[in-house]
Amino acid sequence: MELSIIIPVFNEEDNIEIIFTSVKQQMEEKINISWELIFVDDGSKDGSWKKILGLSSLNTEIQALRFSRNFGHQYALKAGMDRARGKAVITMDADMQHPPALIEDLFLKWKEGFHIVNAIRMNTKGVGFGKKISSHFFYKIMNYLSDIRIEDGASDFRLVDRKVIEQFKEMNEYFLFLRGIISWIGFKTASIEYIADERYSGRSKYSLKKMLHFASDGIMGFSIKPLRLATLLGFVISTFAFAYIVYAIIAKFFLHNTLSGWASLLISILLIGGIQLLTIGIIGEYIGKIFIEIKKRPQYIISDKIENQTDS
Repeated sequence: MELSIIIPVFNEEDNIEIIFTSVKQQMEEKINISWELIFVDDGSKDGSWKKILGLSSLNTEIQALRFSRNFGHQYALKAGMDRARGKAVITMDADMQHPPALIEDLFLKWKEGFHIVNAIRMNTKGVGFGKKISSHFFYKIMNYLSDIRIEDGASDFRLVDRKVIEQFKEMNEYFLFLRGIISWIGFKTASIEYIADERYSGRSKYSLKKMLHFASDGIMGFSIKPLRLATLLGFVISTFAFAYIVYAIIAKFFLHNTLSGWASLLISILLIGGIQLLTIGIIGEYIGKIFIEIKKRPQYIISDKIENQTDS
């Protein structure tokens, strides 16, 4: 098997047929190699699995996995990578925002000798200014707080070599942030720029809450810098507090100034209390992730699968 293409699906009933048709057209007209397409149904509640079943009965290139419930986009990608047979693997979304026409460019870059080929989104049609700014700042903050570097506009649309896949399969950490893990693994990397289209159908599955959790997993999964910043902040506040104590003693016993006290005391208590709660919260996040990690629960559970026996 030369190429595996992995597409996670979560309530994408209206997108499945168009994405498969577009991918198949690219593979048959542009790249004449053996290939497979792995759909991973991440606990969809609509007719996504039924649509996949129908397509798989007519197209032997389709393999498919179905989760017992919604485990998340990153775990769907992981499940696909665990079962991919290709010498190279492409991961992309089902909503047509990752253009299938780019598959040929990714493949040709791989043929040049690159082990990782990232598709970098330069712009997204139909996305507001606020979304673009928040995405830009996410990568800025991520690169500052973590020990890895991720290109602005990077997504989970990429090609990776079998060498990378084998290394990735050795990593069984529970909180997955694939953009960070792939970057951390290393190997020879290239990038291709593209303009993302609007979704073909449906709505984005990443709410603000999910995006914040995603960012948190990314930052805390690759750095302890938040803990160091909390320590530094505590040191700075303690320095100012000590200086104020010295000033208060001098004012009381040497300058004989009358201190009203309540305002400065209230501000000090609130400030120091807020810093303490923030620091405890950061420590709690790390401890919580450790608690879940050591349970060693499976990252996903498969309830159904489709395995077409084909090499083309």
